[in-house]
Amino acid sequence: MEDAKTVNRVREPGTYTFTEALALTNFGKFNYVLIFISGLVTSTLVLETSSIGFVLPIAQCELQLTNRDKGILSTINFVGIIASSHLWGFFADTKGRRHVLWSTLLVAFVSTVFSSFAQNFWTMVLLRFLNGFFGSSTAIIYAYLGEFHAPKTRSRAIMCSAVICSAGAMLLPMIAYLVINQDWVLPLTFLRINYRPWRVFLIVCGVPGLLCSIIIYILPESPKFLLTIGEETKAIQVLQKMHRWNNGKETLRITHILPDDDTSIITPKVNNCDSSSNFALVFLQTMWSQTAPLFQRKYLQVTIIICNIQFWALVAANGLYMWFPQTINSVMAFIQEHPGEHKKICEIVYDQQETFYKTDGTIECVKKLETSTFYYALIMEILYASSFAVVGFIINRVGKILILFITIIFFTSCGLASVFIVNPVIAAYLYVLFFVVGVATIVLNAITIDLYPTHLRAMASCISLLVGRVGSIAGANVAGALMGHHCEWNFYIYCAALFVCAFLALLLARKNVHGES
Repeated sequence: MEDAKTVNRVREPGTYTFTEALALTNFGKFNYVLIFISGLVTSTLVLETSSIGFVLPIAQCELQLTNRDKGILSTINFVGIIASSHLWGFFADTKGRRHVLWSTLLVAFVSTVFSSFAQNFWTMVLLRFLNGFFGSSTAIIYAYLGEFHAPKTRSRAIMCSAVICSAGAMLLPMIAYLVINQDWVLPLTFLRINYRPWRVFLIVCGVPGLLCSIIIYILPESPKFLLTIGEETKAIQVLQKMHRWNNGKETLRITHILPDDDTSIITPKVNNCDSSSNFALVFLQTMWSQTAPLFQRKYLQVTIIICNIQFWALVAANGLYMWFPQTINSVMAFIQEHPGEHKKICEIVYDQQETFYKTDGTIECVKKLETSTFYYALIMEILYASSFAVVGFIINRVGKILILFITIIFFTSCGLASVFIVNPVIAAYLYVLFFVVGVATIVLNAITIDLYPTHLRAMASCISLLVGRVGSIAGANVAGALMGHHCEWNFYIYCAALFVCAFLALLLARKNVHGES
């Protein structure tokens, strides 16, 4: 301790550690803008991946979509996300967070605009894949946000951005209600398409990404990243800019920044690569060195359990959700056409399938979604946000493992019960509750951080999320294959797997923070 004090005394005036310098900028307007933009960036990915669920019932006639086609379209974004998630993380660590974010968000928006002019199924598939490929860079935003905040305010900033993301997700059914059900058609004969409201809806859901791209282009690079690549002068300039935003014209007098323990000065390896083969080799070696330890004996059991839970939770919360608007729309149409009549959800789905796909091979056109469809979608988003808030409040009091277990058991039970209830209104509410099982993934992410040492936490989170996205793809496509004739099995299979996952979660209670028994 005495040595540390001596070091502090002999520092030259204007010399601070990075954490000390960051604290001197104070918490103000710059931080609030950054938190808002970070939440908007995250909600952009939610809007882009979820919007297709509202589009499919309306676009099925124009694009001649079968259930198989719908399954592919509902998950192709996730395929793009999986294909590029490691790539953008690598570039963010070597080329900078800001540059990767603004450029990829811009390209993602452009692909969304082009997808709104798609003439057929395969064109739409290609463009939505590109949207997911470039849109997956949004995962970088938390690193970008965190590096502008001192440890004291970092968690609060990230939590606030998550709340903004939840609020953004709640806008999805509202936007869909305002745009999709409009009555107009714009013939574009040179493209051989009729431009309808569902095409505009795709663009509207992509606009937040364009706004974020423009604003992030104006914002500075992460000062911590600049410091790690040896750009101390630029890092000081960013800190001074933050200080001016937060404190007015008062000057922040910093002449030299000392790196913290976790801020080593490096020269990114990728910059030293003199050929594409060297670049690929460095990239693969880096990925392997970060990933391999998770599957060694010490962490293998924990990794398998976490990946299993993430897979099945997102099979339901994302994969099966892609069919939510179509299914709930069928139920609402049945209630309106047959008031007081009782039928199970899957029986209603079978009837609607016969209506959509006629025996002569033609497809019935659905021009509008039932108003109640948007209502139930909004209820689900409100339940998500409320559950997120409640879990955040009680998680330290009750315990993460217990909350994970209860969350999976309760919401999965609601989903299983919805198959057997003959009252369509009650079944619809239980069906909505089933999808809130996605809250379990938030709790699981917190548990993941506890179960791995610092140098493996980020990669463990990435791997589990990667497996979860594979689950999203599998869930939507399997649901599409089963929906027409074996609807009940969607619930039987997914619910049984989730019940098993709930009890697997209890095994995590026997692990300490280093993944040992």
